Amino acid sequence: MKIRHIRSRLIAISRGIVDRTGWTEIAVDRALRSVRSGTSRHVLIAPPGAGNIGDQAMVEAFVAAADREVIVVSRGQQDFVIPAAMVEKASLHALPGLFYGQGTNHRADLRRLAILVDGAATVSIIGADIMDGVYVQRPSLRRSAIAAACARAGIDTSVIGFSWSSKATPQARRALRRAGAAGARLLLRDPASAGRVRSLGVAGVVETADIVFTDDRRDDAAAEAILQGIDGPVALVNASGLIARSVDQVPEYAAVIRHLRGRGLSVILLPHVLRETADDRSACRAIFDVVDQDGVRLVDEPLSPSTIRALAAVAQVTITGRMHLAIMSLAQGTPAVTLATQGKVEGLMSLFDWPELCVAPAPGMAEDIIRVVDVALDAADTATRIRRGAEKARDLAKANVSRIGGDTGRTAGVAESGGRRWAQQTD
Repeated sequence: MKIRHIRSRLIAISRGIVDRTGWTEIAVDRALRSVRSGTSRHVLIAPPGAGNIGDQAMVEAFVAAADREVIVVSRGQQDFVIPAAMVEKASLHALPGLFYGQGTNHRADLRRLAILVDGAATVSIIGADIMDGVYVQRPSLRRSAIAAACARAGIDTSVIGFSWSSKATPQARRALRRAGAAGARLLLRDPASAGRVRSLGVAGVVETADIVFTDDRRDDAAAEAILQGIDGPVALVNASGLIARSVDQVPEYAAVIRHLRGRGLSVILLPHVLRETADDRSACRAIFDVVDQDGVRLVDEPLSPSTIRALAAVAQVTITGRMHLAIMSLAQGTPAVTLATQGKVEGLMSLFDWPELCVAPAPGMAEDIIRVVDVALDAADTATRIRRGAEKARDLAKANVSRIGGDTGRTAGVAESGGRRWAQQTD
């Protein structure tokens, strides 16, 4: 055990040295130095996916807006699902060693990437929350390096819809600075993140909103199947498996659900990330198992983003530990009380001028959640505030897709909801 620990430590030290010397960026530059711009297709470098509905929603929003073929580059072939309506427009190409591989595997996938981007009209990298090196540094550096190399080759290159933490690593800051200097557009998805990156002297910063705000496609039939038998108002409740690692959410959410039921709302427990690491399904089931299950329904299967939007369109309120469930709810006109962990949620809520919708995940948070829920449900101007913020976010988010066709002329989801919103019941 001790020898294995020493070996792992030595590997970590060697990788840290490589990152500090800039060798990661040099390897990417060498692999992509011969690529050239063209007009044939858009290349989208996807986020991790693999059971993350928010990642799936970002990819679908991009493809929905694109005006030509989209090559989606992912880690694995099963990490994303290309919806049936998009299969003639988008194809998935798995490069498992591109961001997480080492040695020959990584170099081989860099060569494959060069083939895919050569002749592309645009290269877009979904940055999400993986550019600042806070979660895992090496993939962050590689994404910035790819953006820099493609931009230097003359390809219209963007890092779209990403957050930037105040705890970004020095190596990630350097790599992003190189991408901006090379001509890549850096689309920060909230004012706080944009301000942090501008303060570093990075070029190419564009303040935007999350790309998911550009997509209002809904699957109302699938949502109706989930809601079957529910005759009154609904609340969507998500418990994050990531937050569950550090906070005992079960008693907090149990108190929140009792309060929602007391107000006459049925509750849909809705996982948003379904995978072994940080699994929302386990977190939601732990809550379901301790509450009075009358009027509480647990969804334990992955839903499409279109189904999530349809559920959000008929809900009175959403309570979530996942930002993209908040985004899809807000875009449909539904207030979303959101647990904030890394600063990105606070930036999102600043677009809605409603910072109280952010709640810190901590013991006793149920009281804060309930207080904000009651204000959101009872205030006469809630619908106006959410609609105003959603219009602002949707307009800002167009920058994510303006270079690929930018089909953002869809009508807002609330207008299409089919009228299944109920008048709020009070006790």
